[in-house]
Amino acid sequence: MLSTRSATALYVGAVLGPGVLLLPALAAEAAGPASVLAWAGLLALSAPLAITFAALGIRQPEAGGTAAYARAAFGSRVGAITGWWFLAGVILGAPAVALIGGFYVAELLDAGREGAVAGAAGMMATVMAANTVGLKVTARLQLGLAALLAALVLVAIVTALPESRADHWAPFASHGWAAVGTAASLLMLSFIGWEAVSHLAGELGDPRRQLPRAIGAALGVVVVLYLGLAAATIGVGSASAVPLADLMAAGLGAPGRDVTAALAVLLTMGTMNAYVAAAVKLSGALAAEGSAPRSFARPGRALALFAAVAGVLLAALAGDLVGLDGLIRACSACFVAVYVTSTAAGVRLLAGGSRRLAAVSFGAVVVVFAFFGAYVLVPAVVAALALARRPRVVAVAPAA
Repeated sequence: MLSTRSATALYVGAVLGPGVLLLPALAAEAAGPASVLAWAGLLALSAPLAITFAALGIRQPEAGGTAAYARAAFGSRVGAITGWWFLAGVILGAPAVALIGGFYVAELLDAGREGAVAGAAGMMATVMAANTVGLKVTARLQLGLAALLAALVLVAIVTALPESRADHWAPFASHGWAAVGTAASLLMLSFIGWEAVSHLAGELGDPRRQLPRAIGAALGVVVVLYLGLAAATIGVGSASAVPLADLMAAGLGAPGRDVTAALAVLLTMGTMNAYVAAAVKLSGALAAEGSAPRSFARPGRALALFAAVAGVLLAALAGDLVGLDGLIRACSACFVAVYVTSTAAGVRLLAGGSRRLAAVSFGAVVVVFAFFGAYVLVPAVVAALALARRPRVVAVAPAA
């Protein structure tokens, strides 16, 4: 059984990910100081989203998570589609996230592209290995990673803020107010994660008591770190490819940049660890209902398949056969599609205040989904493939 502290760590690790390595500077470049409004708006959206997933996790405390919510609300086909969207997001996102961390470390250590690819492969291998030894060890690893990465980000913020300059905040809306929406679309990757640990609700001894506490604590940590990071990035005026390293260097000098290399690894592995753990649980649930191959009921086989596909995609990224930006947007489109069906399920399944918050969340994520443009075709293709396999109940249970 997971403790509340471990569940909190898994949430922080899922939400606070590699996006902080690049996205604060990209948002500031897109909207200037007004980008802080995009951060605030997405943090405000995080509250109803987190509460909606907490309520759904309590109502449906099973490994299927978002797929189980959609199935309960709209039937087995929508549940299968939602589950495959989540799995597709993990499979597409793992190599992309690993390479982001790898490039960050390579730039700081002057290791070149080969070093970035090697670092990404090493991080992926470590996460897959951690998940093969079981959820309890994975949760302990995540607890340590989440605590350390949160502390390091906090150090970057606290040491950089005194170096901020007031003139970096003017003019406030230097690119116009409409640019705030552009910044919000860029930042969305840093806010995907509230659904991930709901897949593990069944591992909590008392989900009704523990899950709200875990989400509340994680939300508090994320609000403080994200708003602090946004303010420090604008105040210091970083415009390089390694903005978090600039923040560390502003207050701590050159050693701060070296620490950021380790931070990049922790951020990358923390996010990958939480999502791979959730994907393994979900794949077993999909196999049990016949929406995925029977072999997915065995965590080891599911992990082997995830690793093989991720390895192929990483090789394609390394050879410039696919673009990193496109892979990230395809991954994000799949996860936001999960949010659409999950929040819609919340509207149908929940009652009272939770239902109203689910309705607010649904409207917001539909708007966000529209910003993906042609990339909405990725979840559309995944849905078509999921529909090609007729769900059926089979006597296969996930291995312990």
